Amino acid sequence: MQTSIGIGSAYYNGQDWLETVDFTQEAEKLGVNHVWSAEAWGMDAVVPLAYLAAKTDKIKLGTGIMQITSRAPSMTAMTSQSMRTVSDNRFILGLGVSGPQVVEGLHGADFAHPLARLRECLEIIKLGLNGERISYQGKHYELPRREGEGKAIRLSQPPCPNLPIYLATLGPKSLELTGELANGWLGTSFIPEHAHVFFDHIKKGLDKAGRSWADIDIQVGGGFEVGDDVERMIEARKPGMAFQLGGMGSANTNFYNDAFRRAGYVDEAIEVQRLWVDRKRDEAAKRIPDEMILKTNIIGTPEMIRERLDAFKKVGVTTLRLGTGGNDHTSRIDKLAEALDIING
Repeated sequence: MQTSIGIGSAYYNGQDWLETVDFTQEAEKLGVNHVWSAEAWGMDAVVPLAYLAAKTDKIKLGTGIMQITSRAPSMTAMTSQSMRTVSDNRFILGLGVSGPQVVEGLHGADFAHPLARLRECLEIIKLGLNGERISYQGKHYELPRREGEGKAIRLSQPPCPNLPIYLATLGPKSLELTGELANGWLGTSFIPEHAHVFFDHIKKGLDKAGRSWADIDIQVGGGFEVGDDVERMIEARKPGMAFQLGGMGSANTNFYNDAFRRAGYVDEAIEVQRLWVDRKRDEAAKRIPDEMILKTNIIGTPEMIRERLDAFKKVGVTTLRLGTGGNDHTSRIDKLAEALDIING
C-alpha cells in the first residue's frame, strides 16, 4: 500500500511554510509517495507545489484539490502542463467542484449543475493536454465564443495526454464519473465497512469505460495516531467531524453529510448538521458517535491500528492518506515515521 500526506488546509495562510517544506522533504526520505496541497480560501493549490517541485526529487505532487470554477479549464490545462515540466513529470491534477458557499461566495460563479460542469471541464482539459485545438460547445462552456472574435487555439506546450487526473467526489453520479474518466479517487468520509457506498458507483463508471479496478488509484485516509488513550483520541477528533457534517457546505448542500447518511448514519448526520447550523458547535461535537471516529480514522493501540489497516486493504484501498499530527515540527516527523513503520512492517 502506498502512502500520501497533505499540506495546508482550507484556510492555511502560509504560516510555518519553511517547516512545511522540510516536513515534505523528510516525508520523501521516509518513502511517502504523494503530497497533496489544499485549496479553498487560503493558499492556492499550485504555488506551494511549484516550490516543492524545486525542493524534492521523487515524491509526486498533487493538487488536493483545484476547484474547477476558480479557473478556466484551458488555464487548468496550461497550469498542469507547466507543473509537469517544472516537476520533472511528477504532477497530478486533482480536481473537485467545491461547494456553493465557496463557489458562489468567493468566486462569484454559478454552482448549479456541478456534475455537468465537472464533465465538461474535464473534456476541455483533456483537449488541451492532448495537444488538440480547444474547440468546445457545451451547456456551461463555449470555446471559442460564438459571436466573438476568438478562434480555437492549440496550447503551445508539449502535449501530455497521460498526465494523471484524480477527482475528489462523493455523490453517486460523480463517483461514476470518476470511474469513467479519472486515474484516481481522492476519497473522504470513507468507512471500509461501508465501502460499497462509494465503490459500487466507481465500478459502474469503470465498466462503462471498459476499464478495471486496477486502472484507478483509490486514495483515502484519516487521522493516524498510536497510543493507549483511545478515549482522548476520539474526543479530540469529534469537533472536526462535526464541522465536516455541519459546516462543510451549506445547510442545503453538504456532500459529506450526504455520504454519511448513505452509510447508515442518517439520524446522526441530520442532528449534527442542525446543531451546527444553530451555532451549537459543542453540542454538535458531543452528538458524534465514537464509532464514526474509530471507523473513519486509524487510531488506537498497535493492535487496533493493524486491524484498521487490514480493513482498508481488504476493500481495495491502494493509497493511504496519513494525517499523523504532532505538536511541533519534530514530533510531526517522528509520528509520520512511526506510522510508516507500522504500515510497512
